[in-house]
Amino acid sequence: MSVVSIKKESIETVMKDEKVIVSIMSAANSEITIKEVVKPVATKKPSKFAMQTRSFFEWALPPAIGILLLLATWSLISYQTPELPGPIKTWHSAVEVFRNPFYINGPNDMGIGWNILNSLKRVALGFGLAAIVGIPLGFIIGRFQFISRMVAPIISLLRPVSPLAWLPIGLLVFKAANPAAIWVIFISAIWPMIINTAVGVSKVPQDYMNVAKVLNLSEWKIVTRILFPYVLPYMMTGVRLSIGVAWLVIVAAEMLTGGLGIGFWVWDEWNNLNVEHIIIAIFIVGIVGLLLEQTLIQIAKRFSYE
Repeated sequence: MSVVSIKKESIETVMKDEKVIVSIMSAANSEITIKEVVKPVATKKPSKFAMQTRSFFEWALPPAIGILLLLATWSLISYQTPELPGPIKTWHSAVEVFRNPFYINGPNDMGIGWNILNSLKRVALGFGLAAIVGIPLGFIIGRFQFISRMVAPIISLLRPVSPLAWLPIGLLVFKAANPAAIWVIFISAIWPMIINTAVGVSKVPQDYMNVAKVLNLSEWKIVTRILFPYVLPYMMTGVRLSIGVAWLVIVAAEMLTGGLGIGFWVWDEWNNLNVEHIIIAIFIVGIVGLLLEQTLIQIAKRFSYE
């Protein structure tokens, strides 16, 4: 029964209070308003192409803006400092460098490709030795409290030492530049793997270890079935930190030891006052380091136990 159809005489007969009439009229008007608001509104769903385009721009736009800001800053600095080559001049030099990256004109004159490969070889050897020693040592330190307390002062004493401070020791012991560079990588990359692995082992829930005792598991099964799956994220974090340190250290070590490598190439180009090649080497070091880290991230995801 609507308000319109209600006769004035009937309302006055039933309810003579004017406030009741106002309430009825307000309720009727509210009901009409609610019905109008609740009407379903047809919305057009965006197409798949539009969604993919938006997703692409959200992914690509922020890095593109960052790179443009870097190039703009670089151009401004090079404009203020004429000795520093700008992005365009460096790009032309990079095209020439990578046109024939594997040429050989002598033992001290080889392409950039050979220098990168030799540096990666040294990093692989030093990093591999650090992983072979550091990861098991981290498990032992995290597993046994006595050994952890025994080696804690040694790690605290040696870990802050600058990597290049170990180079004279390597040259004295190994009597050659190449083993000394590998030694510097080893001693610099081992600490993150030891510390992160030990921290991961120490954080294994005690309930897991109690179950291992109840089942009378051997130490090998405890390591492979309980500790390793739990510690893997911590261990991979240490490995990622170590590979970054190793790649960082090799450039500085090769500058001092000489021979074939990206660090020696940077120092040689500085002696020739070829600043464009130095900037190219900086980008090469950054790109190779990024690729190494991303490779380890993909390996960690592939072997994740989560």
